[in-house]
This record gives sequence, structure tokens and C-alpha cells, in this order.
Amino acid sequence: MDEKRAHEFCAKAWDDSIIAELEAYIRIPALSPHFDANWKENGHLEAAVTHIYDWCAARKIEGLSVEVVRIGERTPVIFMEVPAFNGGSNDRTVLLYGHLDKQPEMEGWDADKGPWKPVRIGEKLYGRGGADDGYAAYASLTAIEAVQEQGVKHDRCVILIEACEESGSYDLPAYLEHLQPRIGSPKLVVCLDSGCGDYDHLWTTTSLRGLVGGTLRVEVMEPTEDGSPSGVHSGDGSGIVPSTFRVLRRLLERVENTETGEILLKEFHAEIPEQRVEQANKAAEILGDQVWQKFPLKKGMAPVATAGEAVLNRTWRPFLEVVGTDSPSLKGGNVVKGSNAWKLSIRCPPTVDAEAASAALTTALEANPPYGASVTFEAEQAASGWNAPALAPWLGETLELASQAHFGTPAAYMGEGGTIPFMGMLGEMYPEAQFAITGVLGPASNAHGPNEFLHLTCGKRVTACMASVLATFATLPSV
Repeated sequence: MDEKRAHEFCAKAWDDSIIAELEAYIRIPALSPHFDANWKENGHLEAAVTHIYDWCAARKIEGLSVEVVRIGERTPVIFMEVPAFNGGSNDRTVLLYGHLDKQPEMEGWDADKGPWKPVRIGEKLYGRGGADDGYAAYASLTAIEAVQEQGVKHDRCVILIEACEESGSYDLPAYLEHLQPRIGSPKLVVCLDSGCGDYDHLWTTTSLRGLVGGTLRVEVMEPTEDGSPSGVHSGDGSGIVPSTFRVLRRLLERVENTETGEILLKEFHAEIPEQRVEQANKAAEILGDQVWQKFPLKKGMAPVATAGEAVLNRTWRPFLEVVGTDSPSLKGGNVVKGSNAWKLSIRCPPTVDAEAASAALTTALEANPPYGASVTFEAEQAASGWNAPALAPWLGETLELASQAHFGTPAAYMGEGGTIPFMGMLGEMYPEAQFAITGVLGPASNAHGPNEFLHLTCGKRVTACMASVLATFATLPSV
């Protein structure tokens, strides 16, 4: 394949069509089901499905079929098939994956930006969902189209775009089972829902952390007659009524070393493979202080770790965050609250059994509560992580060539701290498949947070790189 021509084709597709489509997509508040219990009635997910479906169905790709698949009351998926082209193999399948559901709005957006307001400044397209992961459907089909435009062969391709990923992909197993006869047994899985260490290399994700979380509730006083939480004057009750926050601190000390952040429960730890340590050190060499400087730390603040240790912390070590609370606002009166609740989130190493870790966390928090308080931990669905199989030589060579052709730099490898449940599911279903997991969520792109953006140049280059991977894959005699 003529790499320069493929690069120009992909860049033109973005400039002529994809960017405008993404701007329209960003305007749709297509919250994932966990954040919109009435998603079906509100219709935003359906609007996003229709928007992406219409663009995909209009592509001039030989043999393309596009279908919205529905199972009962589950969120829908867009399922696309492209048969082998110009001598490629229909016996070998490439599965390309993405999602279209979004995280909630989040406070803190700049005055001129907003989650449902697309704003382009230079090479950054701001707005919720463009980079995570709305661009995937567009990029996947454009990569295939770039190969066909040159008359170069590719093998059979299947594209799956789900609408439940930000809620843990709980609907996805049913679709994978339902569509299994049509998916087949992929030999290569391409996922564009991951991150990149910088915008100057093709980054391949080698692992993903798992996720354990839930809501911890502490009650120290009986509710009022109407069921509302009790509250008493702090001057009268403090020193007698145990503080819910003191109970919280003591409970969290069972789980976390407050000095270092180390998780104390053995179920949350796993041995780090030597290859992943080596890759983390190489990634740190490429990124330098950008490993931690990409986060907007307050001036004078020090990160928990730097260099290779920082990379390993966010990829192979567990850490706890309190990501939500129903605590009183700063405008609250001088009242001792009778109950409080906090939403806890612990990212787990890729090879940890998330269900076992969740059970251990529940036991640690609920056993023998301080002062005899009522303590309950309502665990959410636990999601195990994923560790990629050993990189096949052909894929390593292909990624290197693609990165050199479209970024002008070597390919780079690093684990990611996020969770993509789909990868673990596919890893179990297709243990012989190779995985090319990449993405455009780089420094300051702030997925899930305010001022999330998609780096357009990186998106164009990643699309061209995937075209290179598809073309090369079809030349292999066997895999």
C-alpha cells in the first residue's frame, strides 16, 4: 500500500466529513445507561445510534452491510460487515470495536466550552465523547475505505459499536453470544478506545486495569419519622455522636495505607510481568516528566511517583479514589449528620480477579464497624482487567512500520489505567487472537472530565495506521 496516499486519503476524510459528523455527535447527550436510567425514553442514545448509522451506511465500501441489532430492552449495537476485498481471505476475520455512549457532563468546563458544545481550537475538538470513543466508527470504516481506494486487498472485517461501555458493557456479553455465528473467530482485534502517551507516536495498549467500586454508607443515628437522615446540633452532639467521617477514615484505613496509597488487601495485588516493567521503563524514557506533568497539579505539588514507577502505578498497581459523596455542602449548618455515603473506586491490576477483590473489599468494610455503626457497602459490577497476549512478530513489525510511516517515530507500548471490559471478554473468547489496542486519549485530553478533547491530527494518523495494519494483515500466509 502507498502509505503517503493512504495518509492523505484519511486526512481528507476527516477534514471533509468526519470532523463535522463528530461535532454533531458531540451535541447529543448520549449518556450511558448508568447515568441515564431513562435512556430509552429520553432517546439520546438512539439519536447517537441513528447519527452514526446514517454516516456508516452511506460509505462507498464494497460489500458493506450496516445493521442496528437489538435484544429486548438492552442498549442497541451497530453491527457492520465487510467481506474480503480483492483477493483477501474470508476465512480470517478482523474485528474492530468502539462505543458511542458517553460519561456524564461533569462540572468545571471553561466558559466557552461545554460537554454538548463542540468547540474547535487548533487541532483540538472539545466536547464529550469525541475521543472517547465516538470517532471509532468513523475511523474504522475510513481505514477500510483507504485500503479499498488503492485496490489493495484486505481480509473480512467486522465492526461492532456498542452503547453500554461506560456502564461496564453489561449488555455486551448477550450481543457477543447472539452475534457469534456472524462474528466468527477473529484473528486480529482492533480497538480504538484506549489512550496514547503523547500525540507523536503510535501507542499500543499492552494491558488495562480492572475496576472495583460501590457505595459505602455509614449511619450513626436513626432516621426521622419520614425516613430522612437525622441531624443534631454539632455543639450538642459532637463528642457523643460518632462522626460519620471518623468512621469513614477508620474503615478506609483497613483498605489503604494513607501515607503511601498502597492497598492493603492481598486480593488487589498481582505480580507484574518483567516485560511490562521493561515497557514501562521505555515509555518513561520517551515521555520523561510528561508522565506526570500532563496532569494539572497545583504549583508546588509533587506526584505520588515519577518515571517508570509512575507508569506502573497507573497500569499494574491498585489505587483507591473517593469519586462521589452525598455529604453536606459548604453552606450546610452546624449539624452532625446521621448518615453519609461515599462512592469508592479502586482500579485493579490487569490480572486480578475483580469479583474476588470486590468480595474482599465488602468484607473489610462491613466487618466489626466502629462504634457499632450501621455500615453497608453496595458493590457495583466488578470488571476484571486485561493483559495482552505476547505480541506476534508480524504485528510488532506492522505497528512499527505504520508508526514510522504516519507519525515519523517508532511505535511505543504502554499499559493503560482505564478499563475496557470488552477486551477481557474477547481475550477469553478468542485466546489465539492478536490485539491492536490504541487510541487518541493523550496528555490533557481529560476523558470523563471537563474540557475533554480529541486531538485531530492524532486521529487522522491513527486512522491511517489502522489502514496499514489491515493491508499488511491480508498479506500474511497464515496467523
